[in-house]
Amino acid sequence: MARARKVTISTDEHGHTAGWAASGPDAPPTAPARTDPCAAAFFDVDNTVMQGASIYWFARGLAARNYLTTGDLARFAWQQLRFRVLAVEHAGSMSRVKEAALAFVAGWRVEDVERLTEEIFDELMAPRIWAGSRALAQQHLDAGQRVWLVTAAPVEIGRIIAARLGLTGAIGTVAEIRDGAYTGRLVGDLMHGPAKADAVAQLAAVEGLDLDRCAAYSDSANDLPMLSAVGRAVAINPDGTLLRHARERGWSVHDFRTGRKAARIAVPSTVAAGLVAGAVTAGLAMRRRRLTR
Repeated sequence: MARARKVTISTDEHGHTAGWAASGPDAPPTAPARTDPCAAAFFDVDNTVMQGASIYWFARGLAARNYLTTGDLARFAWQQLRFRVLAVEHAGSMSRVKEAALAFVAGWRVEDVERLTEEIFDELMAPRIWAGSRALAQQHLDAGQRVWLVTAAPVEIGRIIAARLGLTGAIGTVAEIRDGAYTGRLVGDLMHGPAKADAVAQLAAVEGLDLDRCAAYSDSANDLPMLSAVGRAVAINPDGTLLRHARERGWSVHDFRTGRKAARIAVPSTVAAGLVAGAVTAGLAMRRRRLTR
């Protein structure tokens, strides 16, 4: 087995654990009578829990508030589709993605991102939550198990989504924070591909979880490392490669897309949350100061 990469674990100035974060006071209490402390479920977000990419809907919400132009948004949507369809994931591309992620968060106040995410979730993300995926997550909660989101989006966005859905918490890409603002540097890797499996394994060690009793859900073959790390893997709205793997390995498959192909979804997920900056960095740089006014 390949040696797992270390995922940085630290606490930010708000008292949140970087890398993964409990969903906070908005989360309902766990039913004490049926707790299962050694089991949990891990859900990818984009196209698994919600239609499209959470970071795309965040950008849509920013555009509606005049932080981005419609041209910025159109270029971003096109790059999402291009990277999804062409599956550009070699080292050079991922390096550019990481650089883009840094540009996206630099200078933003954490409190502003969290406030906007709450507003935009209610407006644009909530109507796009797959009811089937939400029901699967609820089954784990009803069994007294913890449920974590695992996303390439910034962990602050993942935390808000988890809180709104009443889940335990989120694992996401961590941006360095100084004096309440993002520095533009990442802490560790983008939460993508093998990094998700590494983070899940480390969270399991911290939380006392038995991965053989855990489940993982995803739509993408990019998440095969995470799916293979748990006792029960489930393909949700799978791409072609994941569907083949699921059939070969006898994994459960659920498709909530009413016949649509993954490539035809209007806002497909990106290879990593940092792709947002590849298209909208210029617009954000011009409008970033409005967030603090």
